[in-house]
Amino acid sequence: MYKELSKFSAATICEALGNKGYLPSGIKPIAANMKVCGPAYTVQTMPRDNVLLHRAYAYAQAGDVLIANCSGFYEAGYWGDLMSLGAKTKGINGLVIDACVRDADDIEAMGFPVFSRGLCIRGTSNHGDGTLNEPIMIGDVLINAGDIIVGDRDGVVVVPFAKIEETIEKAIAREAKEERTRAELRKGFPSIKVYGWDEKFGY
Repeated sequence: MYKELSKFSAATICEALGNKGYLPSGIKPIAANMKVCGPAYTVQTMPRDNVLLHRAYAYAQAGDVLIANCSGFYEAGYWGDLMSLGAKTKGINGLVIDACVRDADDIEAMGFPVFSRGLCIRGTSNHGDGTLNEPIMIGDVLINAGDIIVGDRDGVVVVPFAKIEETIEKAIAREAKEERTRAELRKGFPSIKVYGWDEKFGY
């Protein structure tokens, strides 16, 4: 059922959720054409440590999206091309990480979706502290295992598992409304008139 969400843009889903569930705007795809959608497999790492990310893609199910909080420490490349190859081979749908990654060219070439704060060449440690498949926070969004992650060039949004059907219905309604607006714009009506703001605000 969640795959229906992949038909909509992240912005449409965010609007359908009442402008909630969006992750910090600094988290973006490392290549503009990357998109991701799937159930969250949550990861909490310690600063500059990526052992839990190695474990995560080993334990996650095909179709899952790894989503990681790295304890607010961004200056390390927590994920690279080898991990991307391993995850893609296993069928993982992508990675969303509140930190940096590296090997961007190789990751882009293999077509594995990665959303991050940016790129950093610095390596990581391997102590292995953290949690898997437990609730995490990114920005002010609480993310539970199984929530649906949707991301594109505009950013990433989290759909609570209990709200999947409701979100799909509202996204369909929003797209229908926008198509009606496009029809009016094509007729030459300015958006301020289409929205009724010319009368409301006296323009």
